[in-house]
Amino acid sequence: MSFRLKPVGEQTIVLTGASSGIGLATARALAEHGATLVLVARNQDALDALAAECRAKGARALAIGADVGRYEDLERVARRTIETLGGFDTWINNAGVTIYGTCEQVPLKDQHRLFDTNYWGVVYGSLIAARHLRERGGKLVNTGSVLSDRALILQGPYSASKHAVKAYTDALRMELEESGAPVSVTLIKPSAIDTPYMEHARSYLASLGTKNPPPSYDPRLVAKAIVYACETHKRDLVVGFGGWAASALGQVAPRLTDLIMEAGGRALQESPNPGRPQRRDNLYAAREDGAERSSLPGGRLTSSLLLEAQLHPAVTALILLGAGAGAGAWLARNRRMRPGAKVSP
Repeated sequence: MSFRLKPVGEQTIVLTGASSGIGLATARALAEHGATLVLVARNQDALDALAAECRAKGARALAIGADVGRYEDLERVARRTIETLGGFDTWINNAGVTIYGTCEQVPLKDQHRLFDTNYWGVVYGSLIAARHLRERGGKLVNTGSVLSDRALILQGPYSASKHAVKAYTDALRMELEESGAPVSVTLIKPSAIDTPYMEHARSYLASLGTKNPPPSYDPRLVAKAIVYACETHKRDLVVGFGGWAASALGQVAPRLTDLIMEAGGRALQESPNPGRPQRRDNLYAAREDGAERSSLPGGRLTSSLLLEAQLHPAVTALILLGAGAGAGAWLARNRRMRPGAKVSP
């Protein structure tokens, strides 16, 4: 890309799924950077509270209740943003829902609804954003998942939707670049993140609740990646080594990965803890929002070396070069000191 993205503090940013989890953490991070925010979700009360919080930090914020699975809702978001704020510089497609259950258990109606949000919501937002950004330049950020690359047992429809998001994002990125459009596109791929995701899920499992396969990461790490993507030309960003490792293993040893997931998938995702009942099942309508993290036990990792390596590639390259040079020097020294080794005069 030959054009320059604005600093976050100078941008107007549309953010879907802003009322909880990754979206809420991202909204707060963007507000701290001084961005002008258009906050989108189904829960108007939660959005109004968040907008007031962002304004208290000195940011401008507009709260618009909308269902991303309805094209007309997102058109209304864009229209109101243009009328009120003069347009937007970045559009972040982040809204998502999930269902736990086998592919045969989950009713087709529910699978359609999940795709309305997770896939069609991204398609609608991407098309609306691309149309606007072709004229002024800017950024499109789509939230995918490490499950964009590797399906997970008991989350088949969700995994399929994230595969679709990755394919659509990759195709759109190429087409925008091929046409010379000044639009930068980044796909964010989080690992398991400690958000209300599990409590918001619809579940067909026998267990009372559901949980993340460990390790689980703090949503603020994803927010950090998204803020970085808003002002940086980056193709993909993966948050969390745990999910990346599972995806990588799936690429090099797919059959072994199948067997591992079959053996441990249920134990790693079923839970006797139902979490907060007020949050349960937001597939068709909003439930309790306003929290970045889940109420479930287990903790979360608050740092990711993999993410830092992607955010600071030059520093990472220097460290790796230094480590390689040091290892080479150590090996050479040990060869010279071995008994019987010839030492040059």
